[in-house]
Amino acid sequence: MLPIGEELPQAIRQLIPWLALGHGVFLALLLLFFIYQARLGRRIRLRRQAGEPPTGHAAQVVRRHRHLGPRLALLCVLGFTAGLVIVFLDMGRIAVYPPHLLLGLAIVLTVGGLYAASRQIRPDDTLWRHRHRRLGILLLCLYPPQLLLGLAVLL
Repeated sequence: MLPIGEELPQAIRQLIPWLALGHGVFLALLLLFFIYQARLGRRIRLRRQAGEPPTGHAAQVVRRHRHLGPRLALLCVLGFTAGLVIVFLDMGRIAVYPPHLLLGLAIVLTVGGLYAASRQIRPDDTLWRHRHRRLGILLLCLYPPQLLLGLAVLL
């Protein structure tokens, strides 16, 4: 059986505050990457609405946006999972900080929805583009309160 909570060896218990700090720093940096990703998406949207074809630099922006998105989604899920593991090892249960947990789960589900919507986007279809954009805005609205709740947990 895996030792958890109070049964955890002292050496590992001393690492948990550092792991929690690393979790917070990692996900705070991830927010900056999500903001960058949103800026790329906005550039793509403005050029598409202006009727410009994606050639040259605009094509590089589209390519960067398409390549970075799935990686950020995976990193977000990994960060959430790391948070669950850290709390489980420290406390022996997961729902120790329910608001932080639920908002983190909402973020992960939103990222999953973003990824699913991005897979449905077709050149002439606007429905999935609008859904993708709205979910991206929702993600950027959910993330800062999550960081503040995480700071409240750490401090």
